[in-house]
Amino acid sequence: MTSIGAGELPRVFRRIRQLVDSRRERLTELDSLIGDGDLGVTMGKAFAAADGEMATMSETDVGKCLQKVGMAIAKAAPSTMGTLIATGFLRGGKSLVGKQALAAADLGVFFEAFVQGIMERGKAKRGDKTILDALGPAAEALLRDRELPVVPALEHALAAAREGLEATRAMPPVHGKSFYHQEAAKGVEDPGALTGLLIVEGFLEGLSEA
Repeated sequence: MTSIGAGELPRVFRRIRQLVDSRRERLTELDSLIGDGDLGVTMGKAFAAADGEMATMSETDVGKCLQKVGMAIAKAAPSTMGTLIATGFLRGGKSLVGKQALAAADLGVFFEAFVQGIMERGKAKRGDKTILDALGPAAEALLRDRELPVVPALEHALAAAREGLEATRAMPPVHGKSFYHQEAAKGVEDPGALTGLLIVEGFLEGLSEA
């Protein structure tokens, strides 16, 4: 597969929803150590809404499709993480408006914009033990492997996201309520970074099915 169109996106968001649902307890467990403990439920709502939006989508502009996903997430999950992820999809979608098909290079642009949107909205950066520590490496991998077909490029991106997630175990949290739980956060992966990994994994597995 050298490129994807809007017709492939429902598989992607169905798979992200399935992955998030399968890891809901783990997301909740991690979030309970450093936050409110509601991330599993919140992300379940967010990606159920994204899946529902894509299931009835007739739009053929891929960028606009992804922006509509962002709006659906913002409405369904108006929490801190829900807002950040919605911002990511809105910003990433904006970078692709006018595109009818996406190659690996376009996915790199999408995830790079996704990361930038979260950085600006959340006032965070790589190394702060957040979702950026998984999505940032994934975006870099896609841009580096821009000449590859979509699926192999996403395989490399997922490997990079996994390495980023693992690296969060050694990072002290610096944002939000997690900042006040430094001891509890030691040696454990960041729940936001796990969410980021599941998004990349959903893109890979959903498109592999196609």
